[in-house]
Amino acid sequence: MLYIYYSILCFLWAFLISVFAIPSIIYVAHVKKLLDKPNLRTIHESLTPRLGGLAIFAGFMSALTIFGEVVEGIQQLLAACLVIFFIGLKDDIITVSAFKKFFVQVLAAGIVMFIADIRITSFQGVLGIYELDHGTSYAFTFLVIIGLTNAVNLIDGLDGLAGTIISIISAMYGIYFLLFGGTDFVPYAYVSFCLLGGIAGFLRYNFYKAIIFMGDTGSLVCGFIIAVLSIQFIEMQAVHNAPAIAMAILFIPILDTLRVFVLRILSGVSPFSPDKNHIHHRLVDMGLTQMGTVGTLSALNIFSISLITYLSHLDGTVLISMLFLLALIVSVIIELFSGTAKFQMK
Repeated sequence: MLYIYYSILCFLWAFLISVFAIPSIIYVAHVKKLLDKPNLRTIHESLTPRLGGLAIFAGFMSALTIFGEVVEGIQQLLAACLVIFFIGLKDDIITVSAFKKFFVQVLAAGIVMFIADIRITSFQGVLGIYELDHGTSYAFTFLVIIGLTNAVNLIDGLDGLAGTIISIISAMYGIYFLLFGGTDFVPYAYVSFCLLGGIAGFLRYNFYKAIIFMGDTGSLVCGFIIAVLSIQFIEMQAVHNAPAIAMAILFIPILDTLRVFVLRILSGVSPFSPDKNHIHHRLVDMGLTQMGTVGTLSALNIFSISLITYLSHLDGTVLISMLFLLALIVSVIIELFSGTAKFQMK
């Protein structure tokens, strides 16, 4: 019961700090002209502040250090978040090269992997693989951290979308850590609810038409936190088929990232080239409103979680295969209908 009490306090404190900080951030951003200009890759049509990550991070950090447990692992997570926060903030004010952002992400990943020893050590039978050797464990964990950090950043292209998906992910992890975490992993429930509170306060101003964006300050930090939560959820090993459930929880960021990378490679361009082929862009092309797109993708994420949780008694490889099949079906439907919509518009 005490765990639930502190989780509620974490959420409420982070929410209040975030929701009350944002009006001041918006005011300063307009005065100092720290605004995001519309371009060919964006959907918004007016100058908008992109420093919402400041409020999210302030709510998250203050709530966790006051009501959470800054134990081994959490301490390194906070240190790594600070490193990513400052490079994200610099990028939101003046553009930072992709190489510098990648270097800082590598540094942050190293902090949690090598100092806190946060890494995936087992596939728990998925693809017939159980324990991983040290080299494979570090390499795979690195890919997970870098991949998820940037996957969350990639879905931040529509009013309310990234915040809503992050909320679903952090709420699910928070519930799982509370129910199954025990003494060792309950501190990560506090991390989850602190993040949820910070995002909830931000979403008050970010739904269509958004008057502030989270920027790289928010999306990179949130993505990194989610990556660490995902690793610890799998390593907790208290939930049957945890790897498959984690993939279901992360379904939208994974689907969008894999989809755009495959499309870019098939088109003969670099998978890192920016474009408007993200899943939210295509749904808007199909005629959905921004709120409708957010609702559709949120419902799809919740459906994937419900489906895999309900079928969690099946083999893990089968469950992950089902997720890939669902991703393929969704991608094909989107390609067909968005292509038809564009043809009709012509």
